[in-house]
Amino acid sequence: MDLQILWIVLIIILFTGFFVLEGFDYGVGILLPFLGKSDNERRMIINSIGPFWDGNEVWLIAAGGAMFAAFPNWYATMFSGFYLEMFLILLALILRGAAIEFRSLQEHTRWRSTWDGMFFIGSLLPGFIWGVIVANLISGMPINAKMDYVGGLLTPFTPFSILFGLAVVMLFALHGAIFLSLRIEGPLMQRAERAALRVWFPTIALLLLIAGLGFSNSPVIQHLLLDVRLMPLDYILLAVLISIPFLLKRHHSGWAFIMTIVTIILAAVALGFSAFPNIMVSTLNPAWSLTIRNASSSPYTLTVMSWLALTIVPIVLLYQGWNYWVFKQRIQAHKIGHY
Repeated sequence: MDLQILWIVLIIILFTGFFVLEGFDYGVGILLPFLGKSDNERRMIINSIGPFWDGNEVWLIAAGGAMFAAFPNWYATMFSGFYLEMFLILLALILRGAAIEFRSLQEHTRWRSTWDGMFFIGSLLPGFIWGVIVANLISGMPINAKMDYVGGLLTPFTPFSILFGLAVVMLFALHGAIFLSLRIEGPLMQRAERAALRVWFPTIALLLLIAGLGFSNSPVIQHLLLDVRLMPLDYILLAVLISIPFLLKRHHSGWAFIMTIVTIILAAVALGFSAFPNIMVSTLNPAWSLTIRNASSSPYTLTVMSWLALTIVPIVLLYQGWNYWVFKQRIQAHKIGHY
């Protein structure tokens, strides 16, 4: 495996880890106003992600840093093309972090409800925007021969990308609902399981609609659906999604949570294989698309980065695994933190 392939695989792993871990974080925030019937229940919901949410965001920072160092042309084109989207994600993350830290500083109902609203917006918006970004990466963007984005601020917001964003929001809500059912005791646990069952159908309906729409909008999805070598991934992904409600009805929430994790991983793998070697498709001329070859750093840079990654990444993974192990206990109504 050459270094360019190694680093695109690593970046996909980092972004996939981010979507898996922050996915349930965002899902919990999306469900907060619907599942939390009292201040005590809303505190339980927020406490369920209290030890994890800020550590999960490290995956995004690592993925962005890896892009900048390994594929600087991709980083420059993508961040300039999605300037508005990146600004909205950053704003949402600021609101979300502030809401988690500030909501319990005062006991006034209006104060807490305001920050709960900020937490909801800060969780809903990133999922939607990331869906819009991924949709554009696989359907194509106006990129010229100099690897410059030549569209407008609103160019990425197409019917296909908006639908893709809604699908990601629903998938994260499903992921978060199942996570809550594993983290919380009492009536809220049963409510979270019921919410997961309600969210499952619109999630799979939107994903199937995306597959149909993407067939005429995205060369990546066309490749995914027509290439016989990739078809097994399609069937496995569909089978995994269909298994989720059956597992939930039998109260196998742990297995259902594994299935949502597998769904995100399989989707990332399928889209990655289908797009390869492209990383940004040009709608102006296919020859102007960014690939792992024309967008990468020098071999020397990739070599140095590889040694650094082999040293640092295992330490980060061990720490995060330890963190989840330490805080594995369920949240109880009489044992909640300060959020």
